[in-house]
Amino acid sequence: MKKVRLGQTDMYVNVVGLGCMGFSHASGTPLPKEESIRILREAHEIGYNFYDTAECYTGINEDGSINYNEELVGEAIKDFRDEIILCTKFGVTHKGDHLELDSSPKKIRESVEKSLKKLQTDHIDLYYQHRIDPKVEPEVVAEVMKELIEEGKIKAWGISEVNEDYLRRAHAVCPVTAIENRYSMMARWHENLFPVCKELGISYVAFSPMANGALTGAYRKNEFSKDGSDFRANMPQYTPEGIKKTEALLEVLEQVVKSHNATLAQISLAWMINKEDFIIPIPGSRKIDRLISNYHAGDITLSKEEMNLLEEKLNTMTFDVFGGHK
Repeated sequence: MKKVRLGQTDMYVNVVGLGCMGFSHASGTPLPKEESIRILREAHEIGYNFYDTAECYTGINEDGSINYNEELVGEAIKDFRDEIILCTKFGVTHKGDHLELDSSPKKIRESVEKSLKKLQTDHIDLYYQHRIDPKVEPEVVAEVMKELIEEGKIKAWGISEVNEDYLRRAHAVCPVTAIENRYSMMARWHENLFPVCKELGISYVAFSPMANGALTGAYRKNEFSKDGSDFRANMPQYTPEGIKKTEALLEVLEQVVKSHNATLAQISLAWMINKEDFIIPIPGSRKIDRLISNYHAGDITLSKEEMNLLEEKLNTMTFDVFGGHK
């Protein structure tokens, strides 16, 4: 599979990465620990070499204990740590119905030490500010990142859900390697950052590249757990109106699927991979067959005619999805 460079670093990854969040967080009750670790190891055997987690990805196990995603990932990758690029994030704590943001220098340093311990590693390859903290200027955060790079605790840094002004100000102090923003066929409001990524040589890591599963075609109605453990239950794309809009898009995708003997999910991933060479989607799944399928979306080349068809149709559609509107 084609490898792509992360920003301006010497790190290269396969064009499809692995979002690890769902093993612990926001996708229902976590799987048993050993099963999660087994799947995360099998993902490496499939070919994944870009693992994405976060300090705040936690869930509640069936026995009531806390499931820390970083601990799962750390245990899973320890035998092939040097063969992958490892990413985690700081600055967010989930507080029921809201996020508590803290990117103060003191908190960052506390977080990086805890993450290194949970991940069983002496360095983090790509360390993201998980969300912008309005109380802390980007220059302050960037200065701490520069120090952590100099100390060898991290190799590079990035920012998640960033805007252009914040990105440029931070980058001027310590070069940003990647941004990790929501992006999919149904969530395109960050496309205004593409020219900035090109100009500054920054990778765009796309989270929720299949609109939290809507673009897979696997969820034709809202059957998610309503106990709060599965965030998809309350997402606008899974309301009756949202599902109707998604179905219209899936009908367009079907026109491309057949000529590639592919799945809906694969074409939705291939669309962004073929769109810009700095976009790296990080879909997540707890099922081996879907991990295999997602990975091989990186092998699909869409023709100019197919890309034009998809772009033209998307430009006529609007979607209400989690995280914003397009």
